[in-house]
Amino acid sequence: MRVEILAIGTELLLGQIVDTNSSWIGEQLAAAGIDSHFQTKVGDNPDRIRQALAVALERSDAVICCGGLGPTQDDVTREVIAEFMGVGLVQNDEITLRIRSMFENRGRVMPENNLKQALIPVGAEPIPQQPGTAPGLICPIPPVDRPEGSVIYAVPGVPYEMKEMVNGTVIPDLRRRGGELSVISSRVLRTWGISESALAELLSERISRLDEAGNPTLAFLASGVEGLKVRITAKAANEAEAEVMLDSEQAALWPTIGHLVFGFDDDNMETIVIRELVNRELTLAVAESVTGGYVAGRLCAVPGASQAFLGGVVAYQAEVKQRLLGVRDGPIVTEEAAVAMAEGVREVMGADIGLATTGVAGPAEAEGKPVGTVCLAVASADGAIATTIRLPGDRERIRQFSTISLLDVLRRVLVGQDD
Repeated sequence: MRVEILAIGTELLLGQIVDTNSSWIGEQLAAAGIDSHFQTKVGDNPDRIRQALAVALERSDAVICCGGLGPTQDDVTREVIAEFMGVGLVQNDEITLRIRSMFENRGRVMPENNLKQALIPVGAEPIPQQPGTAPGLICPIPPVDRPEGSVIYAVPGVPYEMKEMVNGTVIPDLRRRGGELSVISSRVLRTWGISESALAELLSERISRLDEAGNPTLAFLASGVEGLKVRITAKAANEAEAEVMLDSEQAALWPTIGHLVFGFDDDNMETIVIRELVNRELTLAVAESVTGGYVAGRLCAVPGASQAFLGGVVAYQAEVKQRLLGVRDGPIVTEEAAVAMAEGVREVMGADIGLATTGVAGPAEAEGKPVGTVCLAVASADGAIATTIRLPGDRERIRQFSTISLLDVLRRVLVGQDD
């Protein structure tokens, strides 16, 4: 089963919106063991959409069209798909009622142009999931070169709407059409502190063995400030057998990369840190200079963070560090200053643990330290530790990498308490 992704929207070509939908869909297809060799972007132009669909249907068994299902004049995806099906559009009463109800539940009057979204090609099947006003569609294409014909899936461009439809209907339907009766399961190991090339080198022998066997498989995904993902994918007769294969492969990898793994699947560094703090009934406060509130922001994004996170101080100028946190007069891009900040915020907030960042984000060096020099510190009743790191990139990347690096230092301290 070969599937192509067609992202529709002039805003994608102009760079006004980054096409994260195609990459996400591609990841889901890969995890399901479905081949996807092409991804295309096209603007809101009927002729160019026709051309892109014609090419896609010629070389693929199925096409996932993402976008162009809104109520405005430039939303023409459904009309073009109807042409390929050789049919007209018909008003779907169930979808009409659903859209009207959405507006009524919000206490709003539905604009009449929203009824356009209830028009579907004759013979198309609405996707059951519809979190927004745009319905998704399963559109069979009459046989041309393939006896069984092809299929076009139309999903909205709004990410959360699209994801619900792809996971709920599109992937299962593709697997059914492809005759896939086995179960494909994946597990992602989230790592931090190593480059992609170094990780590939560590696992090269294991990857070679798996390539020969064919099942399970390993894949890497570089995720910037979120680290590197190592995805294990197993195919089996049922979920239980697939889980056994995933557990076995994880156990085989652990001696090599276990020390780099901080979480699994949808975990991120801040969820792990909050979880560890809550489990140990510890409280946390942060003092930030170079990160300017990024650490506190990521912690606050975790549901239930208030059980452990007390608050933070953004102490950017040297005078503020000295007056509020007790940093001594002198250089501030030092491990000594970072420790003083961590100890100071711990005392000010009455927390069990204090964290601190100070450094040089650029564009120019400071205190004779090159851009990317960052000092991180963790302070607790047991004492304080500090480390200096050198980070690549521009100002934004340095601040983001500093944030995740500091949280990882804390994570390692917390996990070390179990040793």
